[in-house]
Amino acid sequence: MTFAPHLGRTLLLAALAVLPSFALAGGAQGDAPLSLIPLPGKVTRSNGVLAIHANTVLVATDADSRRTATWLAAQIKRSRGLDLRIVDRAGSAPAIVLHRDAKSSAPVEGYVLDVDAKGARIAARDSDGLFHSAVTLWQLLTQEDAKAAAPFVHIEDAPRFPWRGLMLDSARHFQSVAEIRALIDQMALHKLNVLHWHLTDDQGWRIEIKRYPELTRIGAWRSPPYAGKDGEPARYGGFYTQDEIRALVAYAAERHVTIVPELDMPGHAQAAVASYPELGVTGQRPPVSGDWGVHTYLYNVDDATFVFMQHVLDEVMALFPSRYIHVGGDEAVKDQWQASSAVQAKIRALGLKNEDALQGWFIARLGTYLKAHGRRLIGWDEILEGGVPADATVMSWRGIKGAIEAARKGHDVVSSPAPDLYFDQLQSDRADETTGRVPVRDLAGIYAFEPVPKELDATQARHVLGAQANVWTEHMPTIAHVQHAVFPRLDALSEVLWSPANERDWNGFLARLPAQLARYRAADVAYADSAFAPIIETDRNAALAAGKASVTLANQVKFGTLHYTLDGSEPTAQSPRYQAPFEVKLPTTVRAVALDASGQPLAAPRERVLDATHLLTRENAELINCPGSDFRLRVQPMPDATSMTPAYSVNIFDTCQEYPAARLDGIASIHVEAVRLERNFQLAHEAKLVVSRPAKTAHGELVVRKDSCEGDVLASMPLPDPSGPRRFQLAAALPDAKGVHDLCLIFTAPITGPLYGIERASLTPSATR
Repeated sequence: MTFAPHLGRTLLLAALAVLPSFALAGGAQGDAPLSLIPLPGKVTRSNGVLAIHANTVLVATDADSRRTATWLAAQIKRSRGLDLRIVDRAGSAPAIVLHRDAKSSAPVEGYVLDVDAKGARIAARDSDGLFHSAVTLWQLLTQEDAKAAAPFVHIEDAPRFPWRGLMLDSARHFQSVAEIRALIDQMALHKLNVLHWHLTDDQGWRIEIKRYPELTRIGAWRSPPYAGKDGEPARYGGFYTQDEIRALVAYAAERHVTIVPELDMPGHAQAAVASYPELGVTGQRPPVSGDWGVHTYLYNVDDATFVFMQHVLDEVMALFPSRYIHVGGDEAVKDQWQASSAVQAKIRALGLKNEDALQGWFIARLGTYLKAHGRRLIGWDEILEGGVPADATVMSWRGIKGAIEAARKGHDVVSSPAPDLYFDQLQSDRADETTGRVPVRDLAGIYAFEPVPKELDATQARHVLGAQANVWTEHMPTIAHVQHAVFPRLDALSEVLWSPANERDWNGFLARLPAQLARYRAADVAYADSAFAPIIETDRNAALAAGKASVTLANQVKFGTLHYTLDGSEPTAQSPRYQAPFEVKLPTTVRAVALDASGQPLAAPRERVLDATHLLTRENAELINCPGSDFRLRVQPMPDATSMTPAYSVNIFDTCQEYPAARLDGIASIHVEAVRLERNFQLAHEAKLVVSRPAKTAHGELVVRKDSCEGDVLASMPLPDPSGPRRFQLAAALPDAKGVHDLCLIFTAPITGPLYGIERASLTPSATR
């Protein structure tokens, strides 16, 4: 990716301003949406289709077009089984012609695509636009299963933003080169062009630096909690060799994706200090961390440490030709600097105000070095706190405030706010959702995101290069977790970053998604179906009282037709269609599925058992935080789990969870299926927020209180010895009570010990009920 952020952005906006709005000409196929994601700037459709067959040729007129033709031919062979030849001259038969014209009026990265009876013709002024047009043509050819045919169409298109990114964290959990290649393939098919690659952190150093071999011999490996027990590996880690990185950078470049490396500093440095203790502040060697969260290890500010960093950056720049080098700068807790007499002396010698100013000096020194080598520094928004080089680019993650401040100060900006574009946020609150953070960031929320803050005027807005989503992998130990988190939210992001803002259409986007989901299935992409999965709802307490339930069906995006069965069979298009709430007698099992317009499932069927046992049970995700703290995670029993389930919602700051609206009439006892989890979290200054609840027995207990965390104690169940099985059951009798009450379930185990979660909590009625 190459662009002049100010001039290129201005030209791009001007070019897009003259593109007409999205329009569909009528025709035999005019009612069916073209499954193009992201939405092009202008589409005009006419009658007819161009069928592609074994004798169709790809015509490439120069080296750039031949490279794109080679990629397109491979895509068509994989998806349609056709082995198309590449030639340098068109014949009389319809063909696919790719032409790059440097004098073309198409905008930067833009293109014109025509499909008619004469064939398909692609024209672009640069190689990026040529490639993006080939992606669009491939999407046209893969709208329907097994058909290699493109509708007649005229498309004029160009991206809204020059930075269309995705950040992958390989430091917390390690992905193979093949897995990253597959992710890059999908980025290219979404017209994203920046892979921000997070390569170093407290939990691992993932890039080979030949001058400093200890960075990978020591820093690339950590000992997990309970190493070697309960399925946890004795050692976790890995790193990418320089040969692997060169090959991956080249692979991405062939798909018009630039890899921007990140080496975090001055904080998130524990793996580096574990490798070379002299880089740290205390001189002591810590372990590579097996904990998540905010750590306190920083680089020191000695000249020798900057020599180390310059040597590292030399090797990084040799591997990555990207204009930008990301140096982190986030979450640098200054405790060690504050406690160090040497660092304090440095602050005084430099005439700086405080540790934040020292970080600014630190980052500026790196920026100067990068600039001298023709590169540009980019960092997280904390780099603004101590002053930052004038040409530094700011990535705003603590909400959008950093983007506003940076743009007003004349810095270029990439919008990447939490939680808005953090793909480690859960995409639903379903009980069958996998790991991640709360609050939920659903498909609609991503689609509604606006990269340019409304607080900026037109001049300031030109500094917004674009945006990216971040895939932090503390709770994504496998590529299946990553794919579940990324897809299909990446479709929404791609449209936000590519398509004209005034042409975005949520309903139109949903209508184009079914074909995209089919493409994912064909490519073995483990996308999440959370947005389309049926939600089966009833009033539990009313059903328990009446012996019958009024059932409502829906899904998150309110898209598709819902069909259901009541006899345990698989719901299909022939099953009853949901139109209004319906009543069933208990016990009943409701199964439901959402179908697209062609009758294909949009998600796997879901079911809900409606009987007294299930209505009196709250699954883990149905429990909620007690008042006072909204922090919530879904985690797995072990930090490096290789399966997607089970997952447990917990609050690491307060162990109280609420069983809401429990109908206690005739209830004799409570049964809880619990799990012991790892408390592998470093909280730095936030550790003071953890609520301590003193235990009365050797290992703590689970206390049940009525109505609030300070309410009457209904039961207290001692916890088992932590050396026993991770999953265990607890039970206790409950006193007679009437009415509907919230139940607070509180673990009183010491906060220095394990963390506990609840798999499910069930109320059991008396035999005479």
